[in-house]
Amino acid sequence: MTQKIKILMIDDHPMIIEGYQNTLLFTKKDNQELTIDIANNCDEAIHFMDKAMEHATPYDVLFVDISLPPSTDGSMNSGEDLAEYARNVLPNAKIIILTMFNESFRIHNIIKTIDPEGFLIKSDLTSSELASAFQAVLNNPPFYSGTVNSHIRKTITSDIVIDEKNRKILHLLSQGVKTKNLASHLDISLSAVEKRKKQLKDLFNVQDGQDETLLNEARKKGFV
Repeated sequence: MTQKIKILMIDDHPMIIEGYQNTLLFTKKDNQELTIDIANNCDEAIHFMDKAMEHATPYDVLFVDISLPPSTDGSMNSGEDLAEYARNVLPNAKIIILTMFNESFRIHNIIKTIDPEGFLIKSDLTSSELASAFQAVLNNPPFYSGTVNSHIRKTITSDIVIDEKNRKILHLLSQGVKTKNLASHLDISLSAVEKRKKQLKDLFNVQDGQDETLLNEARKKGFV
């Protein structure tokens, strides 16, 4: 019996999309029939999703690149926003996230907010891994690439537990944001930021009080 699979690929690089398409068409199983739509930005992706729902022909699988130009109305700023939208309008679709980002904060955040069936870091990606990921997501999700699994393992095996705001502090510090500017990013007072930084330095056993030492220790444990 033929398995008809409707796919939406969202990426703003046509050559990358072409590579994904060719890989899936070349490696699909004999009983699989693929229909692939392509969106190069948030507006096109929303149009395809809404049209699919309107005609009661929902997508089975979405490939979503995280780095996308924002939608013209400003309601969508990235693939993360699109994936969250897809979760609402296409609840049965399987979502495969593709991204160049390999920072622990972003990975943790995407897993928490989207819980994708597939999560691939582009720098890990080969044709055979894409093909394996696609079949795994169809039949036995989730499928996470090596870098994603490595980050998850590190944070799971660590006995350190930190909340979302402290994760964000580590992320912002790693991006070079100064302590005096952290408060505006986190919507808390500067004294609250200082208190949280002290907690983090105690948690990671930072003896010299330096931010760089804190970041180095957090990296070793997979939090940055």
